[in-house]
Amino acid sequence: MDITTGERLKIARQRAGLSQRALAKKAGVGNATVSLIESDRINPSVSALKRILDAIAMPLSDFFAIDEKASEEKVFKASSLTEIGRGGISFRQIGKDLSGRALQLLYETYKPGADTGKIMLRHDGEEAGFVISGRIELTIGSTLHILNAGDAYYFKSAEPHRFRNATARPAVIVSACTPPTF
Repeated sequence: MDITTGERLKIARQRAGLSQRALAKKAGVGNATVSLIESDRINPSVSALKRILDAIAMPLSDFFAIDEKASEEKVFKASSLTEIGRGGISFRQIGKDLSGRALQLLYETYKPGADTGKIMLRHDGEEAGFVISGRIELTIGSTLHILNAGDAYYFKSAEPHRFRNATARPAVIVSACTPPTF
């Protein structure tokens, strides 16, 4: 069974990290338009679809190459992990589209001095991880924890938290977040 235009648009929008309302605003279309397309209640013209895809910087060729089977992948080679980090932090995620998934798994690398930011992170769910190498400063609430290789953590992600590598050597963490909200 082929994937529909609406299903493709939903996947593309979620990969871009946009809500239906945010995509509609960026594309200059009515709020209901994106919802109607995603639910396959209307079929957009090519020009309307192109305008919506331009708002998420996706060419039509990439849009029609979206494959529903991608979410069924079970094995991921190191070269196929999805990079979602930036700056001095690499977050390599297993899988591209986590919509409908209950778990997010990351291979994190923190360059010397890398920090998730002075503004603490907060999101729904729980997260846990192991420090594979190096040393990480993990602040949860107002408590600073120093974690070395072999140490681990587990906490509710709604608690304000921050990760920092205050050393001159890279640090590596393997972490999980459920649901995938990071």
